[in-house]
Amino acid sequence: MNWIESGSKPLPSAMLWVEGKEFEVEAILFDKDGTLMDFIYTWGKWGERLLAHFSSGLLERSLPPLSLDLLQLWGIRYDRDKQISGYDRNSPLSMGTVEDLLTLLALEGYKAGLSWAEAKVLAEVCRSAADEELERSRTARLLPEVQPFLEQCRQAGLRLGIVTSDETEAAEKHLEWLDIRPYFSVCVGADRVNRGKPYPDMVELACRELGVQRARVAVIGDTEGDMQMARSAGVAAAIALDESQATEREAFPSADAVIAGYHELQLKQVR
Repeated sequence: MNWIESGSKPLPSAMLWVEGKEFEVEAILFDKDGTLMDFIYTWGKWGERLLAHFSSGLLERSLPPLSLDLLQLWGIRYDRDKQISGYDRNSPLSMGTVEDLLTLLALEGYKAGLSWAEAKVLAEVCRSAADEELERSRTARLLPEVQPFLEQCRQAGLRLGIVTSDETEAAEKHLEWLDIRPYFSVCVGADRVNRGKPYPDMVELACRELGVQRARVAVIGDTEGDMQMARSAGVAAAIALDESQATEREAFPSADAVIAGYHELQLKQVR
């Protein structure tokens, strides 16, 4: 039996049913982007702004602008009309940290003719500009069925946390924009751990702060990196959300279950 730090009483637990399997859990950890928040709606536009600013910086220095295909290399998918239509769930944009993306961007600047130092500074300046534009527009929206499921978790007494490759301050901000911050007791971004996904560090830290054993936790995410993180941490259940149903199940070999929406999850409090 798992006890909270005060030792006064056991934590509430619930049975989580999915794909004919059941798991007894005391907490659920969620990835943020693509799991709670519409990933492409926010980060597709952010990526386009980031690259546009960087290209402008290169042109000001009489250097060639970035290739229009760069976002596709990072994982953004476009339709025939050149509109963003989706993303690769195993791409740098989806799985990487902001620092990973800035390193990739700086590399493009170096290849274009900047020194490495100049490229790093320009990447950070452009990141700040893209962040400011995102904050002004508050470009964020919940995925379908998220809020009702979070309410079910609250009613079942489960503790909830965030484990995201985003930076913690930005993640907290997005949760506020989406009006779901009160549901979560902890928020662990990549900046709070030594190793990000697919390593177990974020899950381990979140569980310590929640006061729960990893074996009594479910993780829900939208990438194989989330599933590998969950598996390496030894959690009770690793559940992949493929809301678009565009990805083959084989893309999540580490998952216990793959769902198209939160309606496929059922909860029942057991104590």
